[in-house]
Amino acid sequence: MAPPDEPRPRRTIADLVDVMAALRTPGSGCPWDLEQTFATIAPYTIEEAYEVADAIERGDRAHLKEELGDLLLQVVYHARMAEEEGAFSFADVVDGVTAKMIRRHPHVFGDESARSAKLAKGWWETIKAEERGAKSASDVSGAPAPISLLADVPISLPGLTRAVKLQAKAARVGFDWPTLAPVFSKMREELAELEEIALPADPRGSKPPGGPPDPRLVDEFGDVLFVMANVARHLAIDPETALRTANAKFVRRFAYIEQRLAEQGRTVDAATLDEMDALWVEAKAKERGG
Repeated sequence: MAPPDEPRPRRTIADLVDVMAALRTPGSGCPWDLEQTFATIAPYTIEEAYEVADAIERGDRAHLKEELGDLLLQVVYHARMAEEEGAFSFADVVDGVTAKMIRRHPHVFGDESARSAKLAKGWWETIKAEERGAKSASDVSGAPAPISLLADVPISLPGLTRAVKLQAKAARVGFDWPTLAPVFSKMREELAELEEIALPADPRGSKPPGGPPDPRLVDEFGDVLFVMANVARHLAIDPETALRTANAKFVRRFAYIEQRLAEQGRTVDAATLDEMDALWVEAKAKERGG
């Protein structure tokens, strides 16, 4: 009788770094991996971060483990390409972020007086501001140029997320409405401005469809989204999470419409709007226990 297979040793970060190095080795590596650049990999990095968020929202820990691995792979991938350029390595990434976390948590890692001191409000932002100032001083000669309070909010963030972060930054220096009521007033004002332009330009009206949208419409619609992000911030709601929840609800209820029509031997293409709307109301009632 053959002995049972021995369990393979657990892989480590070092193994993953070695695998990526092998994939990127000219001549013996993977042709696809060798063709990639920071720019071509960046969309995958963003996608994997969303996959992590999705697994967390669904409470799927098995999927979360897998997606965290995929996200880690993205970090290793970018670090490997940087190492090939002689810029930095994965070890430099680890060293840098570890040092940053220690530096930003003196109440945990500092001396006895720092550990015994109560963490002051805004301490994290104060340390980050000091780090930005130090970086500016090291990057330029002479007097450093002023750095905007909003400069470190990444442009690549999803629009709603970036809007919330920009508003939160400005709010820290008092540039904010003191209560929620004026935010709603502003929301109604922006909606009215959008409506004033949008209704006469309704593409389903007398005007033929197609062509680029009126730039004024784009501008006003952006203002509506921005103020809605502000509403979300004042209510301590993550707008991206809220929108993903609404998307999932729409998919779920539309699937109910398709299922009920299929039971009748029909498809959504053959159903009227009134019929589908009635089934939507039915799906909504069922979800609410009606």
